[in-house]
Formats: sequence, structure tokens, C-alpha cells
Amino acid sequence: MSGHSKWSTIKHKKAANDAVKGKIFSNLSKAITIAAKTGGGVDPDSNYKLRVVIDQARAENMPKQNIDRALSKAISSDENLEEITYEGFGPKGAGLLIKVVTDNKNRTVQEIKNILERGGGSLGGPGSVAFNFDSRSMIVIKKQANFDDQILSLIDAGVEEYEESNGAVEIYADPKSLFDLQEKMKKAGFEILESSLMQKPKNFLQLEKADSDKMLTLISTLEEHEDVQSVYTNAVPHDH
Repeated sequence: MSGHSKWSTIKHKKAANDAVKGKIFSNLSKAITIAAKTGGGVDPDSNYKLRVVIDQARAENMPKQNIDRALSKAISSDENLEEITYEGFGPKGAGLLIKVVTDNKNRTVQEIKNILERGGGSLGGPGSVAFNFDSRSMIVIKKQANFDDQILSLIDAGVEEYEESNGAVEIYADPKSLFDLQEKMKKAGFEILESSLMQKPKNFLQLEKADSDKMLTLISTLEEHEDVQSVYTNAVPHDH
């Protein structure tokens, strides 16, 4: 998942084939395992991070046995998984946050560095990119025909930050308020398309078409790496 929904929209048009689905399930399995190991156990009611990931897995129609297997792995496996966020730059110096889960950080960092350099970017040091991103919860709801009334309803529900995008409305809030906000959206009668924890850029960089195409290729290549969970960027793609 890229950090700006417009990248996701472009990629979703390309095709969600079985290989893509397999990568999503693999990522979610790792995320469930590490959330259970580091977030406070295998009970999603007391482990907020785990609850978020399990909800995402269910939204992707991940089989229950896959979820249970990932939870069991958190209890029984000696595998030393680490969650790391690398900071880097893409075309025109656009910022990238690359979240990985790995059992070999030396291998992973070298491979990420190589991908960035081949894509016209570079690996940055700690803090070189992260300062431009905020941790947020994001809920995407379907845009209704009467958008003005919908916005008034969102404001009544306490929503302070939202963006219209591609026939949908993206709502942003404090990470800890994700589930409370979901309940409010359901009670208001809105159709929830997606919900997640993410890194939201504070400042954006608009790319021209040639650099936008390079960035799309770079993000796609990063996301295809087996250890990469998600990629966030402050780059805004050219209108394809």
C-alpha cells in the first residue's frame, strides 16, 4: 500500500492477479505474527495493533486458517522477525518510507538499497524523510451523490480531516481512534471501503509524467520485495 491513495488507484487498475493476492496474504501473515509478538499477545481485544491487522486480513478475505497459523507462529516459532522502516528518496528527491518485516536486516537493507538505486533513488539516513510524515488512521468511505450533505454528516460525527479522492472520501484521525471512527461511520450509514494505520505526508511533491512513471515503477518494485509490507511517499503522481 502506498502512502498516497492515487498511487494505489493507478496500480489497482493494472490487475489483482493470484500472485498479487499471494503477496498480500504473505504480508498480512508476517504482520499478524509480529503484531502478536510485539504488541501484547495474541488476543486482538487487548492488542490494538493486532486487531487492526486482523481486520485488514478479513477485509482481504484471507482464510481463517491462515490467520490462525500466523498467530500460532507468534507463540511457537523461534524465528527472529524484526519490523523496520527504511527512509529513502525517489525521483526528484521525493520521500519514501519503506516498512519491512525481516529475519535478516543486513540482507534486506542491501536489497532495498539496490532497488532504490536502480530506480533512480537512494537510501537515506534515520530522520531524513520521517519528519515529513505523521502516523494516522485512515478510513476510506464511498462518496455519496449529495456530497455536501455527506460532509456535514462527517463534521457532525467529529471528523476534522478529510480529502475527496477518486469517488471516495478519505478520513484521517489519530491512530488510536480508528475503531471508534469506524463505528461512527457505520452508524452514519456510510459504506467503508478501507481502513488502516498509515503514514501521511505533511508536504507533497507533484511529479511530471516521466518522473511519475519512474516512481510508479519504483514503488511497484519495492512492494514486490518479499519483506516489504508497505511503502509511503509524499510524491503526487502525474494525472495518468
